[in-house]
Amino acid sequence: MPELTVTSEIYEEYDYRTKITPSTEGNVISEFPFILPKSRNKPKFDEDDDLDEERPEKEVIKIEHSSKTKIALVGLQVWRGAFLLGDLLIHLGLSGRLAGKTILELGAGTGLTSFVAALYAKKVICTDIDIGGILDLIKLNAKYNAKLIKSQFKVLPLDFTATWSPQLTDEINETDIIIAADVIYDDDVTAAFVTTIQKLLNTKPPKTLYVVLEKRYVFTIEHMDSVAPCYETFLTLLDKVKGDNAHSVWTVQQLPLDFPKYFTYDRVKELVLWKISSQPT
Repeated sequence: MPELTVTSEIYEEYDYRTKITPSTEGNVISEFPFILPKSRNKPKFDEDDDLDEERPEKEVIKIEHSSKTKIALVGLQVWRGAFLLGDLLIHLGLSGRLAGKTILELGAGTGLTSFVAALYAKKVICTDIDIGGILDLIKLNAKYNAKLIKSQFKVLPLDFTATWSPQLTDEINETDIIIAADVIYDDDVTAAFVTTIQKLLNTKPPKTLYVVLEKRYVFTIEHMDSVAPCYETFLTLLDKVKGDNAHSVWTVQQLPLDFPKYFTYDRVKELVLWKISSQPT
């Protein structure tokens, strides 16, 4: 049976594509608009004692990507979870909670959310598996968005099923915050992802993981209902490992999506955000 070809849902909602010629035939270049508020400093008043409000800037992230791929290469596309994670990063960044932090992104895909993190963090390590030219694509997109990258920025390979390189291990040992969006699409990948985050959260210093997932429902004869199998697998595996850590105690929370929406997309009810924090025992 041929491998299924999939297309991100985002183009059913908005048309982000440009007529800019991509570097690779078959790719497209999209521009994703977002609102970038000024930092939340103390209110400023003009000479008449009127509040001097700074208007937020309208920005875009330019991304070269595939418009459709085989399932194994879905990271070459842009998915809705990246926008929700981008919203969260702007929200955290405006409140100063990313200042001075080193952020590691897992399964970064096209690099979109790493570029948002780089607006606020001290350092960003953007990682993904080294297949399909995905790391070169991230580096290309970093050039497109150089004006947004205010932090140190590195692109490194990280395979959920492989041993970490010495360079990656050094970066992980300095990481404060881990982020990931839309990184599970079958049971094997989900299991490898959970194993990876368990290993990461057991390294010093204590770390916080923010992971955005979209529940993708399918109808099964077994359940006679629509279920989200990959998401259910994630929850089951997470429940098994959260209390099985020799060197840390985890706090696991599903967070409300009550922060502002800065990107242009549909924040559908199937999107969920989890926060996992580790503390050494």
